[in-house]
Amino acid sequence: MQVLYERCAAVDVGKDDIAVAVRLPGDGPDGRATSKRTFKTFYGVLREAARWLTSLGVTHVAMEATGIYSMPVYHALTGHGNFAQVLVCNAGHVRNVPGRKTDFADAEWLVHLLECGLLRGSFIPPADIKAARDVLRYRTKVVQSRTSELQRPGNVLQDAGIKIDSVASSIATKSGLAMIEALIDGERRPQVLADLAKGKMRSKIPDLALALEGRFGDHHALMCRLHLDHIGHLEEMIARLDAQAGAMMAPFHAQRALLTTIPGIGPLAAAAVISEIGADVSEYFPDAAHLASWTGICPGNHESAGKRHSGKRRHGNQHLQPVLVEAAWAAVRHEGYLKALYHRHVMKWGGYRSPTAKKKAIMVVAHAILVIIWHVLAAGEPYDELGADYFTRRLDPDRETRRLIAKLEALGHQVSLQPAA
Repeated sequence: MQVLYERCAAVDVGKDDIAVAVRLPGDGPDGRATSKRTFKTFYGVLREAARWLTSLGVTHVAMEATGIYSMPVYHALTGHGNFAQVLVCNAGHVRNVPGRKTDFADAEWLVHLLECGLLRGSFIPPADIKAARDVLRYRTKVVQSRTSELQRPGNVLQDAGIKIDSVASSIATKSGLAMIEALIDGERRPQVLADLAKGKMRSKIPDLALALEGRFGDHHALMCRLHLDHIGHLEEMIARLDAQAGAMMAPFHAQRALLTTIPGIGPLAAAAVISEIGADVSEYFPDAAHLASWTGICPGNHESAGKRHSGKRRHGNQHLQPVLVEAAWAAVRHEGYLKALYHRHVMKWGGYRSPTAKKKAIMVVAHAILVIIWHVLAAGEPYDELGADYFTRRLDPDRETRRLIAKLEALGHQVSLQPAA
């Protein structure tokens, strides 16, 4: 195959060592020569590896994406080497031939692919975007931990025979937490505990008095205390992460404001989107279709021998997908183009009683939101609402009339039309 890059290198990344293979002009059968070396993954040694590759005149470097282990290597190469391009490649796209699995063999295979231009790099965000991504992803984990922790006091109360959540919608309300605090402090009289209800909950005091009679003991009080303290600690962490994320998103205030014009996307979701795909989206993704494919929010494409096989979605970005789906559910609650799109596809796949129709339709809306995100960020203009009647306006009136008449006649009706006054 044609050699596109005369001087290139590939790195097989491990936790403690990296194997480097370099392809240069030489006296081999194909006029090429391969040089190999190993380096420790200490950052100072990685800087030495970057300088060694630069001294050989290497212009392009590739490595497999190996999670957190590939990041120090990538930053050492980009920060201390002089290369035209450093590619971090999806490991699933560059697997070696079975039966010859060594670090050097993997590096050599990778450099052969690289010199022929057969590798495509993954999206590596700029440092400021990457930092915001780390903060917002960790915030998601902490919120999930808080949600899980909120269920545990309820389990303790159930064990003690206290049935607050059978009367109230949640024990995590001000009324519910006040009653739990009183139980922890030693109050056991059901009527006194029920009288701690606030707002609309006061209309349920008679039922609460019955629900608050149980066998709440000292070990229940200890467990509830620990759970509530942990929930408070998690809420403090969330507040700190929110403040940090807000400060890190300050340089991207304009892009964040544009994204919040899209139905279903609030300030936090906008920050999460920017942290995952970057602010200058057209620089990394040439069009909306590339972005949807990278995210894994569009149907797969598997065709062989003229037959289309499974259209299952790719895995894609597992952190951005939940944000888009959550935004889609929020968007379809309000009148507009996205709600009309949702209704159209729900009816297409079996109606609102179908267990899968709504799930499929919401993925269509999530895909539409992602396409809108690309256009809004690429054009630098706010979202222009198409309207709830967008699909109706696109219909040919005569054709739609004929379709509806045929449908009514198929149901056994005789149809006669009179023009409206």
